Amino acid sequence: MDKNKKTNLYKLFILKNIMGLALIKIKIMPSSPDTNLTAIEEKAKGITAKEQGKNIKIEKEPIAFGLNALIVGFAREETLDSDNLLKKLQNIPNVSSVEIIDFRRAIG
Repeated sequence: MDKNKKTNLYKLFILKNIMGLALIKIKIMPSSPDTNLTAIEEKAKGITAKEQGKNIKIEKEPIAFGLNALIVGFAREETLDSDNLLKKLQNIPNVSSVEIIDFRRAIG
């Protein structure tokens, strides 16, 4: 087998067998400023982990008048569907809305 054919087969094998990672950030808005964000945070971490999220980090982002949003950041295979994850997060009690605010492909 000549060298070019080996190289092309190797590239084809690598492209087919390596999944890329996506870095995703999701904003979770509570229903009111009085909502217990700690409970939402714990449930969001559990749901994200069950949906194959890795390196989960959660930050609080002030919005207005004492209302804070939770920003959930994590890594996940880019080929996985995010709709199911969003539905599960939306069903957490006292959550008003859930949206993906950042979706980037991780290189390397």
